[in-house]
Amino acid sequence: MEKRPFTDFDLSDQMKQAIDALGYELAAPIQSAALPPLLEGQDLVGQSPTGSGKTAAFGIPLVERLDPKLRAVQAIILCPTRELAVQVAGELHKLASFMPELNVLPVYGGASVDRQVQGLKRGAQVVIGTPGRVLDHLRRGTLKLDLAKTIVLDEADEMLDMGFREDIETALAQMPEDRQTVLFSATMPKAIRELMKRFTREPAIVTVAHEQMSAPDIEQIYYEARFRSKPEVLARLLDTHEARLTIVFCNTKRTVDDVTEDLVARGFGADRLHGDVTQMVRTRVMNAFRNGSISVLVATDVAARGLDVDDVDLVINYDLPFDAEDYVHRIGRTGRAGRSGKAIALVAGKDIYKLQTIQRHTKQKVERFKVPTLDELEESRTDRFFSQLRDLLAEGEFPKSTRIIDRLLDQGFSPTDISAAALHLLVKSDTKTIEPIPEDRPKNAPREKRERRERPERPADDAKPSNPFDKPERGPRAPREQEGDRASLFVNIGKVMGVSPGDLAGVLYNAGGFPQGSIGRIQLFPKHALIDVPRDLLATALENLKDVKVRGKDVRFKEDSGHPGGDGGGYRGDGGGGYKGGGGGYKGRSGGYKGRSENGEDDGYKGGRSGRGYKGRGSGGGYKGGGGNKGRKRDDEGERPGGAFKRFAKPVRKKRSERRDD
Repeated sequence: MEKRPFTDFDLSDQMKQAIDALGYELAAPIQSAALPPLLEGQDLVGQSPTGSGKTAAFGIPLVERLDPKLRAVQAIILCPTRELAVQVAGELHKLASFMPELNVLPVYGGASVDRQVQGLKRGAQVVIGTPGRVLDHLRRGTLKLDLAKTIVLDEADEMLDMGFREDIETALAQMPEDRQTVLFSATMPKAIRELMKRFTREPAIVTVAHEQMSAPDIEQIYYEARFRSKPEVLARLLDTHEARLTIVFCNTKRTVDDVTEDLVARGFGADRLHGDVTQMVRTRVMNAFRNGSISVLVATDVAARGLDVDDVDLVINYDLPFDAEDYVHRIGRTGRAGRSGKAIALVAGKDIYKLQTIQRHTKQKVERFKVPTLDELEESRTDRFFSQLRDLLAEGEFPKSTRIIDRLLDQGFSPTDISAAALHLLVKSDTKTIEPIPEDRPKNAPREKRERRERPERPADDAKPSNPFDKPERGPRAPREQEGDRASLFVNIGKVMGVSPGDLAGVLYNAGGFPQGSIGRIQLFPKHALIDVPRDLLATALENLKDVKVRGKDVRFKEDSGHPGGDGGGYRGDGGGGYKGGGGGYKGRSGGYKGRSENGEDDGYKGGRSGRGYKGRGSGGGYKGGGGNKGRKRDDEGERPGGAFKRFAKPVRKKRSERRDD
């Protein structure tokens, strides 16, 4: 589609000034095709992907056709998300920068309704909002559309997917019949065609071809990885691809949480966006992503719609989308405004068939690459470090620690040895965990044989228990051994307090003084958490963490001593109640399941002697006990048969005549 200069269009002087101030010279393909019919007031249906310039395509004609003297709503734009509504409002403010009398108002959920009502009362001429909040204002009577002459449905396919069809139809029904209806969509499913047929009048159809939709400036590749290997493969890709900003797409909120926590635990600056994230947190995350405070954003499709970030270098599909059209939306987050970008897909198992469908839809081949090996990852880190060091030396702007170097030289060390030792310490400080995965093994390499454990010798016949149901008692379980250079850190805060692994990792890195990437696995329990940390840094960290708060709560950090057990009660403890404890409970030495004395003799399952329990060996009642169900002995007096079910001595049934005599 041909690009035309903006001077070819009949625009006002104020609009030309605004376009010049923005630095626009040539109209994008979608703008070149959409501007003429929209400037004439004709309805239009445009098929264009995200980031193609469609906001200016409908924004320029919309602003040009406004009456600045009329203080009433003259145009409304519906967007699927808050972020897109704010983005469109910002673009319209730029286009109307030389028209101070125009008033543009965004309305969306999560913001103050009273402030929006005040803006409407002041005479907003253009309203940009989400369908839910626009419908809310229509019901309140604070938004009037009887004088509106233009409505724009931006990313209409997304709004229909999100269930806003009834809200859209309600807004359209309250507008004049002679309105101008503009509809933009990245895809053209059946629902969009039905909406177009019902609410537009002889619309102009503008379509960006599939070859352009698939973004030729975006390099698309994929890696085959097992499901269990995906977290490690993702970490390696983020390490090897030097991207300033990266978006990782997942299909579910749970996967988003799991991936984010794994990346934070590995030392990456990552945060999440999904439907359960509040508007305040969403705004904080997006601001941090835009300014580079975090480099990786993990999100679902719904949460990522309308993101206004132009500098995304890399998009990773951790999960392939279910719909090929969603793939077009995802990769459109990179390579925007003529920039180059890269899109990576992790393909596991039958996902390869999804990828084939995507390739047929986009009409573009997605190349397969091999997962980076451990050697390649190490080489990539070394090359990146070498480049940073070379650039720093070339600039010459760094503190000269000559005193330390002179001291080392005085002790007889050569400059080469000093530099090598310093580099070794610096590289060693990069402690991001690297885990071997099955993909590292060559295809034809033989599998390593696992050594068979030697079976313990069976006890002699005389050592066997007299009763086959009585298993030999196990000794107390030894506490789990810690690795030599790692330790487990305990903190008395958990899931019920609303804490996340990211919160704990941030506190340990910022307040505890742990180096980036040094923290291992973070296990969250309802009321506490266990964190794998370097043992040599534990003492210093505990001092730093004495008065630290997590989510505004006072917490206590200490070294974890392992599983409970020993002399007291508890799991396999030697004494007291509990599972395999010395007292009552499962396999307790008194009472309960397999009780060997006291209560076990009376009531326990497999009671030791005179119990009434299941398989009791004494004279008491109970299932297989001395009396009762299947009793083997007489009852307490030893005269009458015990139990009622299948008793050994059955009563003689009297004849009917004898019962009458009684």
